[in-house]
Amino acid sequence: MATGNNTKRYETPNHPFQGERIAQEGDLLGRYGLKNKEELWRAQSELRNYRREARRLIGEAQGELDVAEAAGEEFLARLRRYGILSDEDDISRVLGLDVTDILERRLQTVAYRKGLASTPDQARQFIVHGHVVVDGARVTRPSKTVEVAEEDAIAFDENSPLADDLHPERAEGQE
Repeated sequence: MATGNNTKRYETPNHPFQGERIAQEGDLLGRYGLKNKEELWRAQSELRNYRREARRLIGEAQGELDVAEAAGEEFLARLRRYGILSDEDDISRVLGLDVTDILERRLQTVAYRKGLASTPDQARQFIVHGHVVVDGARVTRPSKTVEVAEEDAIAFDENSPLADDLHPERAEGQE
């Protein structure tokens, strides 16, 4: 399937009006400072694809995890590079992942957890307004998945007014 500009990269829920699911989605939107449910559904679709790939690899290896891990070495290496899996985790751990494991690796969340902003929404605003750099390159996409190696390279742009420690928007104790 070709992915053009008109291709949706997520699936919506099958049942649009389920109170419990809607409440859970609202909680996640608030906790991770997401703009809308589409961002959450994108993360859920990404997780679904990871699980599907893990099931396919385990199925092809007929349940033998060692064989499945050897076949899916690149797949597992990518998940480890992004910090979704730790180095000790095996392929069966992919099946137990939660959508929060994906959301925790977004630039917006990582910047907030590092203390660059006092709320996830503020972190999103700083990123969108071009105040945040990763490895010296300005990134304006809060949904960027951050690799473990890039985590320490997230900072304010040196030309940004927020780079000044005394800026009023910087909360106490921020870098």
